[in-house]
Amino acid sequence: MIYQGPSPTCTTFNTLMKGYCLVNKVDKALNLFSTMSNHGSRPNRVSCNILVHALCQKGLLEDARYLLEKILGDDDGETSQLITSTILMDGYFKAGNTLQALNCWNDVIQRGIEADVVAYNVIIHGCSAIGDMKYVFKSLCEMFKHGYLPDVITYNTLIGKLCKTGKFNEACYVFGDMSMMGVAPDYVTYKMIIQGLCINGDAVTANNFLSHMLDYSIRPDPLIFNVIIQAFGKCGDLHKALSVRNQMVELGVLPNIYTYNALIHAQIRNGNIDQVHFLKKEMLLHGVFPDVVTYNMLIGVACNIGLLSSALQLHDEMLRKGCDPDIVTYTILLKHYCLRGSIKKAEELFLKVLWSGLRMDHVPFLILMKRYFKMRELDKVFNLYLMWLKKGI
Repeated sequence: MIYQGPSPTCTTFNTLMKGYCLVNKVDKALNLFSTMSNHGSRPNRVSCNILVHALCQKGLLEDARYLLEKILGDDDGETSQLITSTILMDGYFKAGNTLQALNCWNDVIQRGIEADVVAYNVIIHGCSAIGDMKYVFKSLCEMFKHGYLPDVITYNTLIGKLCKTGKFNEACYVFGDMSMMGVAPDYVTYKMIIQGLCINGDAVTANNFLSHMLDYSIRPDPLIFNVIIQAFGKCGDLHKALSVRNQMVELGVLPNIYTYNALIHAQIRNGNIDQVHFLKKEMLLHGVFPDVVTYNMLIGVACNIGLLSSALQLHDEMLRKGCDPDIVTYTILLKHYCLRGSIKKAEELFLKVLWSGLRMDHVPFLILMKRYFKMRELDKVFNLYLMWLKKGI
């Protein structure tokens, strides 16, 4: 185009710059930007916004600020200035530079540029992330004062923060307010509310939100079903956990390893050992392979019912399948060796783990020390304690 015509337009350059930025070649995008005027094309606000956003993502905030100051000197419209300032402000927040972000916001206000919902969302999200809820609610009040209503992003920011701080009743209240204001919740809204309620142990309310979600034709992914199944399992309601799994399958959402782990955990809590093994067979039939969490639960069950040989077979199966045992696996086996009085095997396993490179915690040391105390082997207790200190655990 440059040598044969037609001459590239600003839109052509913007498209190329955006492409370079998307593949993380900001240097080439900057080079294009610097040569635009040589080819009879003057950069516009879109050009600058593309580069400011890319520079912020790479953490080159001072370069982005320099570019911003350069382009704010002309007489173009306030809207473009606000967009560019908003991108820069968002970059400062994401880089943890709250002071610069707020300075940028104050600069917008001092210039008399009227902020929009997007700009307010950046401020609300940034201040929420650092826990400055006073500034969050101040910004909300300013939004209403200037005639702007919160959108789904605003509400999601508030709900997310309330859930993270354990204020689930307040989060549900904001959700209700959201509906009253005519703002439709999206997948993110439901995901945060449902996860928060499940963490708090309120599986029933979480399940109600799932029903609400389905009523509005928002398709849940396996994650949402899994957290509800896990929550019902933890509170001992196996029937509900299985009901949610069945609903999941009916909607065409395939169970994954986390679904099966949640169900296996629920069956173990209810003492249904036969169902645990049935679930293992079912998951294999559906092409879902056990992970270390699955094996740890199965090994734990085998040990608890006195089938240490079965537990060791499961451990060997893990290794054959290429699933590496973790410290939990070995802690379970170590504990049950000690309970059975198989101290020699316990010591061999402990040393194997100690020199395996696995990151150990204090639990294996305590298990073995407790056994030595019962055996009145105080020298071994002291030597193990010294080893513990040497490891710096």
